Parts: sequence; C-alpha cells; structure tokens
Amino acid sequence: MTTPERKTSPTTVLVADDDEDMRELIASTLRSDGYVVLEARDGGDLLDQLEAAFDDPSARPDVVVADIMMPRLSGLGVLDALRRARAHFPVLLITVLADESVHVVARKLGALGVLHKPFDMDDLRTAVVNACLARSRLHVDTRS
Repeated sequence: MTTPERKTSPTTVLVADDDEDMRELIASTLRSDGYVVLEARDGGDLLDQLEAAFDDPSARPDVVVADIMMPRLSGLGVLDALRRARAHFPVLLITVLADESVHVVARKLGALGVLHKPFDMDDLRTAVVNACLARSRLHVDTRS
C-alpha cells in the first residue's frame, strides 16, 4: 500500500478506543477544535477503516489517535499491520500502561508519540497539531 493523494478537505482525525466514554471525550474535544472526527470501537474496526480509505481517499484520516489496549487488535498491532503494508498514517497512541518499553516498541513501529491516560486535553491537541505537521512533511517527502 502507498499513501493516497492528499485531500483538500478539513483535517480528519480517526479516534479508536474501546472505552466509549474516552472515545467520545476525545472526539468531542477535537470536533470543537474544528476537526472532522471518525470513530472506531476497536483495533479491528480501526484497521478496516484505514483499509477502506485506500478505496475512498475522501475517507482517509490525516491523523490516527488509538488506544494501545483494544480488543480484536491492539494499537501496536495496528501499527505493525500498517508498517508491513507500507501504509503511512501519523499515529498517536494513548495508554494506561506505565511501562516505558511500550514507548520504545511504539516508536519502533512508527508511532509519533504516546500519551498516558489520564492526559490533559491540551496535550492531546498539541500532539494532533504536531501529527498534522508531520503528515504534511510526509506528504512532501513522498512526492519528492
């Protein structure tokens, strides 16, 4: 897989968390900031939506925010699947795990960052903006 052409519509963030309350909190925060937000209930749903984005580039998220511990497929599993498919999406992970080795594994698999729950929503906002900037750089790099 390669990254689909960049769309010109508003920035889209795909939020995946099996905790409905957390997913809704993140989604509503990002929507209030003007992002288009798509939601996935677990890692399998997240991967399905990312795969569908290759058939419909208008559905492609600019940034993915995913919980590490989800049913069907973990956030790390999603990263691994994207890496193996050579698909490039900026991914931020969120977790309750305090184990620092998670950061190492996440970075190795391509995550831009890991936020620990509970996190400040302003930290999430900053991470999403930085991920959007990384996405812009990735887009420029893949076209050169």
